[in-house]
Amino acid sequence: MARVTVEDCVDKVENRFELILVASHRARMISSGSKITVERDNDKNPVVALREIAETTVSPGDLKEDLIHSLQKYVEVDEAEPAEPLIGISNASVDTGDTEVTSEHMTEEELLKGIEGLALVPREETQEEPEDPREEDADLRY
Repeated sequence: MARVTVEDCVDKVENRFELILVASHRARMISSGSKITVERDNDKNPVVALREIAETTVSPGDLKEDLIHSLQKYVEVDEAEPAEPLIGISNASVDTGDTEVTSEHMTEEELLKGIEGLALVPREETQEEPEDPREEDADLRY
């Protein structure tokens, strides 16, 4: 069988740089003991990896995903969090043995009353006015 070149594999993996990454990953897999899917024909592992990609006996997409997974240091696991109602429960108590934890939840009416109470406070009372008018301009001079 003739030697495999990059041109034989470009139609399977469009980017030449990605092809080199995928083929080198497959060659490392072969050297670590993975079974080859084509005849070796006295070829070295990188040539065998390129031949496997050219003959599509291995999926380049699967090799790419495996390469990405092997390079990841942190794998995010999606776990479903239990849904906890936030509105409608006045008090919730949890007994953890010798200590008791109590958390309060606001009802929707209490929340609306609190928001309305904030809106009634005039803004002028909360702002401090400078005693000397020159103090306002002091920050602008420097």
